Amino acid sequence: MYFDEFDFEDEVLDALDAMRFEKCTPIQEQTLRPLMDGHDLIGVAQTGTGKTAAYLLPVLNKLCRGGYPEDAINCIIMAPTRELAQQIDRQLEGFTYFMQVSSVAVYGGNDGQRYEQELRGMAKGADIIVATPGRLISHINLGNIDLSKVSFFILDEADRMLDMGFYNDIMTIAKQLPKERQTMLFSATMPEEIRRLAKEILNNPVQITLALAKPAEGITQQAFVCHEAQKMGIVSHIFESESSERVILFASRKSKVKEIAIALKRRGFNVGEMHSDLSQSERDEIMFQYKSRKIDMIVATDILARGIDIDDIRIVINYDVPRDCDDYIHRIGRTARAGSKGRAITFVSEEDQEFFKRIEDFIEQDVAKMDIPAALGSAPEYAPEKHKASVKGKKSAKGRNSSRNSSKGGSKRRSGANRRNKEVKEMPSPKTGFEAGKNEAAAGEGAQQSDANGRKKRNNRRYRRPRKNFNQNDKTD
Repeated sequence: MYFDEFDFEDEVLDALDAMRFEKCTPIQEQTLRPLMDGHDLIGVAQTGTGKTAAYLLPVLNKLCRGGYPEDAINCIIMAPTRELAQQIDRQLEGFTYFMQVSSVAVYGGNDGQRYEQELRGMAKGADIIVATPGRLISHINLGNIDLSKVSFFILDEADRMLDMGFYNDIMTIAKQLPKERQTMLFSATMPEEIRRLAKEILNNPVQITLALAKPAEGITQQAFVCHEAQKMGIVSHIFESESSERVILFASRKSKVKEIAIALKRRGFNVGEMHSDLSQSERDEIMFQYKSRKIDMIVATDILARGIDIDDIRIVINYDVPRDCDDYIHRIGRTARAGSKGRAITFVSEEDQEFFKRIEDFIEQDVAKMDIPAALGSAPEYAPEKHKASVKGKKSAKGRNSSRNSSKGGSKRRSGANRRNKEVKEMPSPKTGFEAGKNEAAAGEGAQQSDANGRKKRNNRRYRRPRKNFNQNDKTD
């Protein structure tokens, strides 16, 4: 299905044409019409399927038609991390190029100048606010923002927000909004907590579910069953015969990320690292260097498992097996995006075998087990059942420690506030398609004609209308 088959305003069609959006993805095809009709909606689909455009386009279309307050906030979009908030804001910038719709991104970890831009945008009533929950709650508590006229409330990657402990924050924000509004919830998974949240904040929603938490077809999955001491040797072996460019290596802890990055640099690899101990400017610089190909490989924690908008990642390596099946899906989903091909390699140590077996059961697929180089010695047998007992023993000990901590008031739920501070921001990437379309834009009426398939084709684009953008470093009011 094509975008021009929907009843979009000319400004929206101009933006789609300029950004070279022509054919809908499955999630867009199924959600656009009910959202344009005003229904609340739950959209369940994995990352990289086009969910952002699926909820932005109906909202922008309605704002273009008018009837909403000009100096008030009309839409709130919630995102779990700074990185995703930045990505949504960049896509908004492209879609709103031909329309008088303003937006501002609101997230933590910025300097005073950026904070002033947030205040100016909220005070002057930016049409759309893209925010992380913790930062928006801060502005609400300080009285910096008026949400009384919001017509659209959108939760993107809701499952991730709940994992990070934002349930109470989301409910606090929802209570600030008018009851008469359109609410949209998008998630990669549908655990019971998401269903409970949906019942609280949505009104008789339409539910669209696509390919729930399954790897993309273009990903070739492989595993090396090995001892922990053999992992670094396997990395070197992999890149003896191929380039190490466009690679992300995931590790479970930031301390391990640091160790791996040092070891890889000593072996001559061009590596950067990404974890929560880095300052925001350091994270931005790493992402810029990676996107501009100044570094070949990033070693990262799961802060890069969602929300990064890089389409040409060739290989994802799981140095450790993630404990959550959904985390595995999101990690390997960084490759084979937008219909391309990619490879996901997982190192499975003896203590990780039970967890990897769970992942294989979850994806309903036996991942190919590769032979380790003979020079590294013998590999352990892949026998998840044999190692299950020892893993359970470690879990029981961990459970006893957790109970002990809980009795002292050290509940795990309290870590949610700390996790909120681990949001990540990504440097803006070049908008190649959008910029190309922008350069072709010309003054005059938007003429239309039909192509060989009978679809509307736009030759000339309207002259760009001025729009407010509170994210620019300007001094104007």
